Amino acid sequence: MKISMKKNSFLEGTFIATLGIVISKILGMLYVIPFYQMIGEKGSALYAYAYNIYIIFLSISTSGLPIAISKIVQEYETLLKKEAKVRLYFVSRKLVFILALVAFLLLFFLARPIAYLILGDLKGGNSISDVAYVIRFVSFALLVVPFLSVNKGYLQGHKIMDVSSVSQVIEQLGRIIFILVGTYVSLYIFNSSLNFAVGLAVFGAFVGGVLAIVYIKRKFVSYKTQLGFDQSYLKCDVSNKELCLKLISYAVPFILIDIVISLYNFVDMVFISRTMSALGYSSFVTEFVTSSIATWANKINMIVNAIAAGLTISLIPYIVEAFTKKNWSLVEERLNKALQLVLVVSIPLVLIISILAGEVWSIFYGWNSLGTIVLRLEIFTALFYNLNTVCMSTLQGLNKIKTVYWATIVGYLCNAILDVPLMLLFNYFHWPIFYGALVSSIIGLFVSTFLGLKDIKKFFNVGYARMFRTLRKTLVISLVMVLVVFLLKIFFPISGGKFMVIIETFFISLLGLVVYFLLLIKAKVLDDFLGPNWLDVMLKKLTFWKK
Repeated sequence: MKISMKKNSFLEGTFIATLGIVISKILGMLYVIPFYQMIGEKGSALYAYAYNIYIIFLSISTSGLPIAISKIVQEYETLLKKEAKVRLYFVSRKLVFILALVAFLLLFFLARPIAYLILGDLKGGNSISDVAYVIRFVSFALLVVPFLSVNKGYLQGHKIMDVSSVSQVIEQLGRIIFILVGTYVSLYIFNSSLNFAVGLAVFGAFVGGVLAIVYIKRKFVSYKTQLGFDQSYLKCDVSNKELCLKLISYAVPFILIDIVISLYNFVDMVFISRTMSALGYSSFVTEFVTSSIATWANKINMIVNAIAAGLTISLIPYIVEAFTKKNWSLVEERLNKALQLVLVVSIPLVLIISILAGEVWSIFYGWNSLGTIVLRLEIFTALFYNLNTVCMSTLQGLNKIKTVYWATIVGYLCNAILDVPLMLLFNYFHWPIFYGALVSSIIGLFVSTFLGLKDIKKFFNVGYARMFRTLRKTLVISLVMVLVVFLLKIFFPISGGKFMVIIETFFISLLGLVVYFLLLIKAKVLDDFLGPNWLDVMLKKLTFWKK
């Protein structure tokens, strides 16, 4: 008996993709609580250095491939070139093998020069040898994780989101279990060095990747008919060379975007480290701030960033479909829906986390006034990252590759150029020096998004009236929510042990979000892009996905 695999509508696909990513991100947030306690601040800085470099190399080797493959698959499905679609899968695997191997070799053998680039002459914290040692551990994940991108992209191109989402949860869960168990056993049973424990932790990316690949491969066997693997098609007039060139041309913009976003963190990490060191800050404070901005505050940002990730996975096939059919009104509708969803979900989360930054940081890493100050502003980068992700994904779906290039590069240059001047300016006024780097990142992301949306409007006559209407209403309602949260903090001050802090923070956040959600319904904000019957539809979808 053949099992049919269900293709998902845009909003349903968005919900499935986002749910999987949210679960994955929540797991990624929660594990840092015991992990941070085990490795301490020196170990956390070491972990941050290695993992952020790994993300850059992972971006170089595969980051654009899932969306690129998804886009090409949907394009060939629409044009009924199914043989070329299936052949694309096998061509992609060969290309990924080459890219992944090159990335692994570069990261493994250039670990020490990369470590020196990060630390420079900083003394008193982790050494260049320490950082290089851990970087080599994480490099092995590049031999496995990239192959996931091919499988996920092929599934997403068929508008099949659930397998990809489940695989992501499996990958994350496997990685986290290995990290926590491996770190505990190495430190507390075998009394290994901190370097080895952190190295073992970053090696968890390899383990998680293997588990996810096993799961997806089993699903591919189950659904080979729907994916076209057991059917014979007449050979299309699309050569393998053409497939490779199309794949590369589609993937490169997304690779560029991911690399640049990773470079935002890397450049901030380098400039903050060098600038704070030059201004006489201790190595302890410098490493704490650097690792907090590059990794640990970003872990808390994950739940907000998951919105854009889920939207991007779902949005691309639908934008490509509308573009292929030259249906510009549908492009406008779907882009505005994506932007509206980002604003409605991201803004309240960002504001609540910023207001409760001290409590949130305390829950994850223990009380630290410096960490609180970092998170209070860092969380706002998540909002601008989400808007930028949706904008650049839409441009890619509309084949505006040049705009992706120059908008992304201009935004990144704004960040890089403004980093040190703004840090020096903030230091002059006795404000937190690292706020200069965070503000420069926000400016860079805003500039990139503005330029991208401007070109979409120019070339495709896409308007943003619906998005701005939602933004205005969302901001007003968010201000009411902020007032409620502040009043709750005054009348129910958060204090006590970690358990009580968690309960009280959850209680205040939940009440704030309930007020926000009720006001959204009252103002009919959700009706603008989900339709007047969205609540009935949502309830039916939550009951076995049946209409």
